[in-house]
Amino acid sequence: MLFSKTLLGGLALGASFVCVSGQQNSSHWPLHDNGLTDLVEWDHYSFYVNGQRLFVFSGEFHYWRFPVPELWRDLLEKIKAAGFSAFSIYNHWGYHNPKPGVLDFENGAHNFTSIMTLAKEIGLYLIIRPGPYVNAEANAGGFALWATTGAYGELRNNDPRYLDALTPYWANVSQIIAPHLITNGGNVILYQIENEFAEQWLDEDKQVSNTPAQKYMQYLQDVSRENGIDAPLFHNLPNMNGYSWSRDRSDAAGNVDVIGVDSYPTCWTCNVSECASTNGEYIPYKTLTYYDFFKNLAPTQPSFMPEFQGGSYNPWGGPQGGCPDDLGPDFANLFYRNLIYQRVSAISLYMLFGGTSWGWHAAPVVATSYDYSSPISENRKLVEKYYETKLLTQFTRIARDLSKTDRIGNSTKYSSNPAVSVSELRNPDTNAAFYVTQHEYTPSGTVEKFTVKVNTSNGALTIPQYGAHISLNGHQSKILVTDFKFGSKTLLYSTAEVLTYALIDGKEVLALWVPTGESGEFTVKGVNSAKFVGKGSSANVEIHHGKKNVTVSFMQRAGMSLVELGDGSRIVLLDRSAAHVFWSPPLDNDPLEAGNNTVLVHGPYLVRSARLDGCDLQLTGDIQNSTKVSIFAPKSVCSVKWNGKKVSVESAKGGIQTAILDGGAKFKLPAITGWKYTDSLPEIAADYSATSKAWIAATNTNSSNPTPPAPNNPVLYVDDYNVHVGNHIYRATFPSTDTPPTDIYLNITGGLAFGYSVWLNSDFIGSWLGTPTTDQMGQTFSFSNATLSTNDDNLLVVVMDNSGHDMRDGALNPRGINNATLFGPGTYSFTEWKIASSAGHLDPVRGLYNEGSLYAERVGIHLPGYTFDKAEKLPSNSTALSVPGAGIRVFRTVVPLEVPAGIDISISFRLTAPSNETFTSAKGHTNQLRALLFVNGYQFGRFNPYIGHQIDFPVPPGVLDYSGDNTIAVTVWSQSADGAEMKVEWNVDYVHETGFDMKFDGAYLRPGWTEERGEYA
Repeated sequence: MLFSKTLLGGLALGASFVCVSGQQNSSHWPLHDNGLTDLVEWDHYSFYVNGQRLFVFSGEFHYWRFPVPELWRDLLEKIKAAGFSAFSIYNHWGYHNPKPGVLDFENGAHNFTSIMTLAKEIGLYLIIRPGPYVNAEANAGGFALWATTGAYGELRNNDPRYLDALTPYWANVSQIIAPHLITNGGNVILYQIENEFAEQWLDEDKQVSNTPAQKYMQYLQDVSRENGIDAPLFHNLPNMNGYSWSRDRSDAAGNVDVIGVDSYPTCWTCNVSECASTNGEYIPYKTLTYYDFFKNLAPTQPSFMPEFQGGSYNPWGGPQGGCPDDLGPDFANLFYRNLIYQRVSAISLYMLFGGTSWGWHAAPVVATSYDYSSPISENRKLVEKYYETKLLTQFTRIARDLSKTDRIGNSTKYSSNPAVSVSELRNPDTNAAFYVTQHEYTPSGTVEKFTVKVNTSNGALTIPQYGAHISLNGHQSKILVTDFKFGSKTLLYSTAEVLTYALIDGKEVLALWVPTGESGEFTVKGVNSAKFVGKGSSANVEIHHGKKNVTVSFMQRAGMSLVELGDGSRIVLLDRSAAHVFWSPPLDNDPLEAGNNTVLVHGPYLVRSARLDGCDLQLTGDIQNSTKVSIFAPKSVCSVKWNGKKVSVESAKGGIQTAILDGGAKFKLPAITGWKYTDSLPEIAADYSATSKAWIAATNTNSSNPTPPAPNNPVLYVDDYNVHVGNHIYRATFPSTDTPPTDIYLNITGGLAFGYSVWLNSDFIGSWLGTPTTDQMGQTFSFSNATLSTNDDNLLVVVMDNSGHDMRDGALNPRGINNATLFGPGTYSFTEWKIASSAGHLDPVRGLYNEGSLYAERVGIHLPGYTFDKAEKLPSNSTALSVPGAGIRVFRTVVPLEVPAGIDISISFRLTAPSNETFTSAKGHTNQLRALLFVNGYQFGRFNPYIGHQIDFPVPPGVLDYSGDNTIAVTVWSQSADGAEMKVEWNVDYVHETGFDMKFDGAYLRPGWTEERGEYA
């Protein structure tokens, strides 16, 4: 195996597994590479990148969920600013390969190359995960939808049909990524093969091979290598349910270089009942055990979590706004530190920015929003969880000794309080130690006071030595350090948490923090004096001078204060709120920069970057209101510029420059008026001719789908006719007879929350409204409310909503009509079935997932530039979009925007329908509708108020034109004979003054209507 540089200590790699204690000396652990490069290596402790150990702290975002390439920089700058060392992305087979023979890595957001170049430019390592299956709550889990018909055999094995289907995508995506690998001067360090696929063994205990799965995994690796991927390959196992693909356990085919595990210890969905079968009983803040699992899975590899819970998705019917309460700042504080408690040294949060499932990107489990209760919200805002996460990521960035530790012990014996458990991690080379404290029972919400027994270079100590006891709030954790190096100094210990560090003019500046009102204590070796130079924000500061060290005890109030050591180095003391807005931007783009070429800035909402241009310090960032800033920078700095404008410095004492940044920009949106509308279901009319390019005759008598359709119909699965997403329309005819049918039975599969409506000879005969938990429904519809023809064919029209394909093997589950049977006193059969396709192939920029088969979408009413002259007009002051009976209307208007330069605003559309009670009293029925919101041609909202939950739909700049006209279209499908109505508004979520250029030209992302659309009427 091309795996190990050295194999020491008797560790056996092969078919047998030898457990090795996690407390062996570091010389017993082999250093591995993949035999192709030594730029990325790894051992039991961590990854080596470019010859340096790296604590990997990463977070995920999905470019195909956020289709504005210019805003990818915005996200990456926010990720970098928080102190992350890396980020992660999934690619998406189905997005890039909309039909056989068509690969798109060029149009709009399909061209993801800029993400890799930005990683290099900004200074972040990139973990790339191209699939071919990604899960991700994506439609079919990211499989190409055309491959879900069964014609390509089972998915995720070595069936030649399946391998032939995926190879063009897999080879091409590898070729595109290869130039950006670290081996070619880029910042891509790891390449994932497949995802959450623990299928290596038929019998894991006896290591009975699952040969098709092993050959499949090996095939993916071989093709990626043949197409230029020489970086380490890894895999992400689901949860802790198996031991597949690890070279520490076997030499079976398909093993990857490095194995990782994902975990969602709370629940991966806001509906926690869905997780009970995997996670067991839901107990908030209950952590899981990873340490022992990694010792068994991969003892000579880093404890690597390519996906750790960054939040949860909100399913259909979930609560408005998701479930941030159990996944907020306390979750980030406790669970991310708990990973360090268990000696995990490579973490990637899923998601760091969730974004939106615009169009039909989502699988049925999730609706439009993919906010995921992430640290960066769906509208790009930094929420408190971001700032709380930043407290840890800034620390791990500069805590170099943390990347190589043994866990010496973990128990309550370290603590004076049996309610508090401590894990001792110690670097075997430097003897630096990290004591991670948490409640012994992590769901506990109590506040505990305690001291900790530690071992230091000055001997055993109980800390704090002088000050008040350490406090541990419920659902939180603290990392205490001993013999912690910063510059030429050593922090003998600290009961306050280390935030960050910088070496400025040869003097160390170390930032420590504790929650407001708590006490902290630290000892610095190598100096024996200190003085408090703060101004009232800290109280009860006590300084204890020693011969070769100085100890400072303090109680922290709100804000920032300063202790100056005898040699001029400084300790910055911060409470939590002050630490949240304390930034450490590096002056270069080195991902490994850890304080030696960094400035420190306190105050702004966001500091994106810092650069020295001669003696000018150039800072970029965002502010919400007028903000006081404090800047720790070299004394040689002669001026400070904020977003390109010179700042008037109020004070520059001791190398700390203070200034006021003016803020408080406002922006008011124009009203949305001028609505026009027209019918968007002409297909129910008898004189409608279903002869355009849109219509496909459903004549197949056999299907490759493993779920056989009813024998009395032709195949009516939409995917069998290359129709995959959105709303679908069926038209069927059956002859008139003297003994006409009285009913029709329809059984339709559409995914969770799907629905359908049925018309006979233009008369509405009923609907299935849908529920969040139903993906298939059979109903009998009576013809008593319709008029049957006595001399011509009868026309049946079915409109169904396809909420997306299931994931994993469920991607093969069909979508469409399973059974359509006429009942009555005679014998009946249909004479013709037709299915409407979409015209989405005319729009490669927005892509396959953006639009379905409704008339308005096929002819392009939702697109900029469409001529809407024949439409009806709503009164100028009308805000209600209504459909008088069962049917579908499309409403459209054009609204101009002019957003000034220098500000970042987020705009969300709010879709509301009268409540059931209000609408019932006014109209006599409940409000049963399904609506789609299109903004400049992009489908950015799916509104099903009967099912819930989402009413707010953020739309980013680039999709919205911030300097021009914006086309807004809404299709409203009333599923009730009594009609339906809704309202569309938009709101400004926030206004930030920013150094980010929001005036970029995004016109190429908003292609307009073309005449070819008319061929799909």
